[in-house]
Amino acid sequence: MAHKAVCPGAPSGFAHCDSQVVTDGSGAPLVTATPAGYGPADLQSAYVLPSGTAGAGRTIAIVDAYDDPNAESDLGVYRAQYGLTPCTTANGCFRKVNQTGVQGSYPRADGGWAQEISLDVDMASAICPNCKILLVESKTNSFANLSTAVDTAATLGAFTISNSYGGSEYASEVTDQSHYNHPGIAVTVSSGDNGYGVEFPAASLYVTAVGGTSLKKAASTRGWTETAWSGAGSGCSAYIAKPTWQTDTGCAKRTVADVSAVADPNTGVAVYDSFRGSGGWLVFGGTSVAAPVIAGVYALAGNAVTSGSYPYSHTSALYDVASGSNGSCGGSYLCTAISGFDGPTGLGTPNGVAAF
Repeated sequence: MAHKAVCPGAPSGFAHCDSQVVTDGSGAPLVTATPAGYGPADLQSAYVLPSGTAGAGRTIAIVDAYDDPNAESDLGVYRAQYGLTPCTTANGCFRKVNQTGVQGSYPRADGGWAQEISLDVDMASAICPNCKILLVESKTNSFANLSTAVDTAATLGAFTISNSYGGSEYASEVTDQSHYNHPGIAVTVSSGDNGYGVEFPAASLYVTAVGGTSLKKAASTRGWTETAWSGAGSGCSAYIAKPTWQTDTGCAKRTVADVSAVADPNTGVAVYDSFRGSGGWLVFGGTSVAAPVIAGVYALAGNAVTSGSYPYSHTSALYDVASGSNGSCGGSYLCTAISGFDGPTGLGTPNGVAAF
């Protein structure tokens, strides 16, 4: 299926969202009257996720740039479609604030980032229907503003913080990454949608860098099969030191990614967005799907974690993804999925919540 980036590229010091929307013959987002992509039941089946009251009372924070004026109402349509309980400001489940934590005073609206926000809150709902959602909107897409929003999310009681954005690496990211260091809070970051190559903040020592897969139904015991998505970001950081919990030998610094989840727009997810005439159900891919999916899994698991280290000691609870590639790197594991750890898919995808 044809698809395009939701957000334009960003200059140094700024981030783009890491989402891809399926398009029609004219290149506009393909809108349908009913959902066309994977829904909550599909994702819960593919990743063997618990139902019932799992995650109740825990807050998934979503950090994005600019404002989506329709975020709460669009979320209501998504949850109603799939029989999920309402998540509203009135019942205390949904909360929207600006980057300093203020309600009611939001940044300017942006159509691309609004689609990203719809995607993120829908995926948080799909994976952890009983979780609360905290949407923190930064004033612009600068790393300075986005990192302020991350710090705010941490102070407002987030159990896990999802970041579906990235930009080019830069030397001072080594110090700037401190904004993603919140011990006891799982911070997930999308690895990128441009294939082999590393983005920040996915390169941070303090986050779970989330790569991407193609997820297809299969006549197997699991019922699903996964391969590395060609667009997923991966590789070796140019600046950030290798964490002690990574032992791969082909990269002297931080390797991206740690784990992965569905990201291929051709095996994309259903999202409802109505801002600026999108007007209905859309299908999205990109590692912007995978980051909130993994954030939701962390919330279901309920472990207080720091950095992306936890899955490395619980690999038996992951589905290994051992085929597919996201670019050219001399055939090494940094851009080619192999048995065990690799760049595009990390250690693999969730098989239940025990790895998180």
